[in-house]
Amino acid sequence: MPVETERIGRVLVVTIRREEKRNAVNEEIAEGISAALDELDDNPELWVGVLTGTPAVFSAGTDLSGTRGSSPATARGGEYGVIRRERVKPLIAAVEGPALGGGFEIVLACDLVVAARTASFGLPEVKRGLVPTCGGLFRSARALPLNVAKEMLLTGDNLSPERAYSLGLVNVVTEPGGAVRGALALAARIEAVGPVGARASMRALERTVAERDESGWDATSEAVVAISGSDDIHEGLLAFFEKREPRWTGR
Repeated sequence: MPVETERIGRVLVVTIRREEKRNAVNEEIAEGISAALDELDDNPELWVGVLTGTPAVFSAGTDLSGTRGSSPATARGGEYGVIRRERVKPLIAAVEGPALGGGFEIVLACDLVVAARTASFGLPEVKRGLVPTCGGLFRSARALPLNVAKEMLLTGDNLSPERAYSLGLVNVVTEPGGAVRGALALAARIEAVGPVGARASMRALERTVAERDESGWDATSEAVVAISGSDDIHEGLLAFFEKREPRWTGR
């Protein structure tokens, strides 16, 4: 199965396993993530979730070869089964290797982040003539200083886990192979407090910051419209599939 779940006490660990495709998300993976997070939210015996990839890669985002750029979505979770989900329990991203594009947007949709020193975070869409469509345009500026978010969006360059930690995006940095263990240790700290109070606090905080999401989604839609008819988007995608550098025209 491309998405596996394991229950460890009151924690549900959700693992994306499609390493041959860099854990790129297709419809099957989106449905698997969504079903796992449905179980997390609906099962009263589960208190915390951990979402992770494989040791080599967290996720490269949307499977462009299968979807031609559209992000697979589910009714309850939105894109990737998680991006627009109204969750009631804490979700920790445990990141080993790259979390790029939609993979980084999945991280931004989580509540806390544990990253191994092999991790990297990036929004490389601009290198393909695209824009992030799954929350990265506004959630990056929520999780990071504004100028760092601009740097990522304008250059497409990656952020190291050490820099991400210093900027407050990452909560814990671990040695390679230790991200899930680090996430479980963080989950244990959450389990030690009153679960009702923790969930109420999380919902109150999310409600406060989510009030700005509507304008963020509107702005994202406008950005998509702005690039949809451009020569650059066609060249960027063609260069991606032909595995060559794009020849931009700026039109």
